[in-house]
Amino acid sequence: MKVAEKDKGAWAWIPTLYFTQGIPYVLVVMVSVIMYKRLGINNSDIGLYTSWLYLPWVIKPLWSPIVDLNGTKRKWFLGMQMLIALSFLGIGFFLPTNAFFTITLAFFWMSAFASATNDIASDGYYMIGLSQKKQAFFIGLRSTFYRLAMVTAQGLLVILAGFLEKEYGDNTKAWSITMICTAGLMFVLTLINFFVTPKFEDPKSDKNERPGSFSEVFVTFFQKKQIGIAILFILLYRLGESQLVKMASPFLLDEKQLGGLNLSTEAVGTIYGTVGIIMLSLGGIIGGILISRDGLKKWMLPMLLALNLPNALYALLAFTKTQSLIAVVGTVVLEQFGYGFGFAAFLIFLIYIAEGVSKTSHYAIATGFMALGMMLPGMLSGYIQEWLGYPGFFTWVVIAALPAFLLLPFLKYPPEYGKKSADSNE
Repeated sequence: MKVAEKDKGAWAWIPTLYFTQGIPYVLVVMVSVIMYKRLGINNSDIGLYTSWLYLPWVIKPLWSPIVDLNGTKRKWFLGMQMLIALSFLGIGFFLPTNAFFTITLAFFWMSAFASATNDIASDGYYMIGLSQKKQAFFIGLRSTFYRLAMVTAQGLLVILAGFLEKEYGDNTKAWSITMICTAGLMFVLTLINFFVTPKFEDPKSDKNERPGSFSEVFVTFFQKKQIGIAILFILLYRLGESQLVKMASPFLLDEKQLGGLNLSTEAVGTIYGTVGIIMLSLGGIIGGILISRDGLKKWMLPMLLALNLPNALYALLAFTKTQSLIAVVGTVVLEQFGYGFGFAAFLIFLIYIAEGVSKTSHYAIATGFMALGMMLPGMLSGYIQEWLGYPGFFTWVVIAALPAFLLLPFLKYPPEYGKKSADSNE
């Protein structure tokens, strides 16, 4: 591609492309938890089966070279977006059936693999379609519209489902209509991306932007200095948060006799999908600014603390069984802000690990381990919660943060890394 062709129409296609990228991810890994809870699935099954849905993001590095070497990124993400729309349509149609849990999980799996592939293609298109200067310039716009997708999926769509639950008095019908509406939204977004994304790719050129051999990519990643400690840190950084994220919504929704707070679906959608996402975004923005000003070393410990300390407030809610909405909203606000703030350090560390040859592929591998660190603990979270109860579970979540703190003294990275600017696509 000629340099002059780069950056074409970026103000039009970046917002829609990354809004489309965020919708299925949030539906698969977060909204599915709320939906199954409202449809009567127990916490152990919710934690186990919805955590398995992380797997495509864990193993996506295995097929990313296929996307790179065959066809264009534009064809890949348009095809995957259409497949995602069809999968949500399938969920909507099959929810009213007796075997809805098995069938809808299969469609969520389809959506998860398509979404992970869409991520690969969209990020590749972003890097090919923009000059290095513009890649940095548009990071803020890209992140903003991804966050707006989170507000839409975890907020507005959940609020819609809650409204329909009250309107029809039938949770199954309400969520069926919501999933069909989601499919319609994805169809519209796919159509918009078809018209606004330029056809600037030449699959026979730009060989320098394509990966080397499959084996070389993995060999060079695992030859990095201290890679074992780094991988262990990546897996443990969110050990507590990975379990909390699966059981927080069931805790807010469960009836009082089960230890929950008995909030409505609409209330949970409003708290998490609007106020929570706003605080999550604010925390991430402030975290990025501070690291760019002072470097990663200064903020790694404070950000790890910010990620985990607010989780103790969920234990306080569970022990006191408070019905104060102010206390609940305050807990979510602090937890989500701390998560966004603490996650900034984690992303910069992942970028550092990916530095060197095959940087893009190595970043994909690092984020694969990140997804694995979310998937495995999440699978056990429902069983742990049912064993310990909500007070004991949230206490365990706080304790689970300790291994990451113990690893901090053994991590080696430049103290000034991340200062001024960092080559990050997230």
